[in-house]
Amino acid sequence: MSDLPPHDSSESDEPETRDSLGLFDEIVAATPTSAASEAGDRDPDLAVIEAGSRTLRTQGTDGRQADVPARPADPEVDKALREVEAELATRWGETKLEPSVSRIAALVDVLGEPQRAYPSIHITGTNGKTSTARMIEALLGAFDLRTGRYTSPHVQSITERISLDGAPISAERFIETYNDIKPYVEMIDGQQEYRLSFFEVLTGMAYAAFADAPVDVAVVEVGMGGSWDATNVIDGDVAVVTPIDLDHTDRLGETHGEIATEKAGIVKQDATVILAQQPVDAAQVLLKKAVEVDATVAREGLEFGVVARQVAVGGQLVTLRGLGGEYEEIFLPLHGAYQAHNAAVALAAVEAFFGIGSAHAQRLDIDTVRKAFASVTSPGRLEVVRRSPTVVVDAAHNPAGARATAEAVSEVFDFSRLIGVVGASGDKNVRGLLEAFEPIFAEVVVTQNSSHRAMDADELAGIAVEVFGEDRVQVEPRLDDALEAAITLAEEEGEYAGGGVLVTGSVITVGEARLLLGRG
Repeated sequence: MSDLPPHDSSESDEPETRDSLGLFDEIVAATPTSAASEAGDRDPDLAVIEAGSRTLRTQGTDGRQADVPARPADPEVDKALREVEAELATRWGETKLEPSVSRIAALVDVLGEPQRAYPSIHITGTNGKTSTARMIEALLGAFDLRTGRYTSPHVQSITERISLDGAPISAERFIETYNDIKPYVEMIDGQQEYRLSFFEVLTGMAYAAFADAPVDVAVVEVGMGGSWDATNVIDGDVAVVTPIDLDHTDRLGETHGEIATEKAGIVKQDATVILAQQPVDAAQVLLKKAVEVDATVAREGLEFGVVARQVAVGGQLVTLRGLGGEYEEIFLPLHGAYQAHNAAVALAAVEAFFGIGSAHAQRLDIDTVRKAFASVTSPGRLEVVRRSPTVVVDAAHNPAGARATAEAVSEVFDFSRLIGVVGASGDKNVRGLLEAFEPIFAEVVVTQNSSHRAMDADELAGIAVEVFGEDRVQVEPRLDDALEAAITLAEEEGEYAGGGVLVTGSVITVGEARLLLGRG
């Protein structure tokens, strides 16, 4: 039985009353000693930021807190959660893949097939999956259905990945669910060539938690690809494909069509397929798969779509055309044209789930739809976390996502000078990401997050210099220093000018920045 060696890191149990920057310095300088986390690319050193950052000069927030849980207040619960995280950390991380669903299929089999206990909406694509999942969840909940949502990766807390009724499960329930399935996990570990991975165990936990709740419907986001993704032991009544672009090309294929072939694996017999706008070769692959399995297809731009949108305070006002008719004056508290398109996809998915477009053509109650969309949050997606100067965080990590973010920032914010803080993963198309942001960044501060996958700051700087020129690039390996430097550069515009900061490049970078800036 094989597995990856554990990745080392250190963990602190110092009290929160310690000076945060001193504690941060102390831990960053420490020699790693304990087992750590490939799991979800989270590093237990992040606990240092969670315990501290109280005195960081850049601290400041902007109104309501998004639904990202903090560490448990009860020390015993926090200790137990850390023990679970440490055990999960010894397993294959999400970037270590073996294209098979045999292990997860064996696990859910001994668990009694919990994923068969409820209908599901299955979501794949390259960008927009989590935001779309959150919108679908909000709509279903508004129509009095009990929902379970499984998404990845997490922004700050591992418990974010499994939600019930629109909120992350409690740390206590997360621990209980893990302990419930642990004996079965160990049984399957002993029977397979490779142990269950981090993502496979979490997927089993999610399906078990949803069955135990019980939920009326599960909203499940694919981790990567589709055909051999661990989530693909479900047969989604509705399969959603958000826009496909080039990402994970070493694993999924080098063209849109090749990537679509993997993602089409979630399209099951007699399902309804909701397709966002796609490249032509991707659309051809997806439509062919739908024909093969007698699935019904609804396409953005044809059967549904965005009719109109305008920027509004705190978001945008949209009119959507669904499968059952038009939905006017929907307030969406998220920025960017791409979020309006995500909303159209989410609405069509929920309509399809309720049989609109096949069994009947009556639209959903407009007031309920408005209420649902108005409640949507998407932490780490064009989220303002500080004012004076404004600091925005966005989890764009590939060129397509970066282009959408750059367009949205230009539309929504009137920055006279925008400073970028970029910390990216080494396995991404970093040059393409930087090139997408080059037109909107006056200067860029390159840094790195705590993940073992993070690109070295000096290596990132070398690419940034080629894209931006040496005079526009500053290197700060530590994220707290990078935030300080960027805010200082933005403030050079003066107190009443329009300087701002955008933190981006990775979900991990965004999560750690949120903590340093007092969010969560």
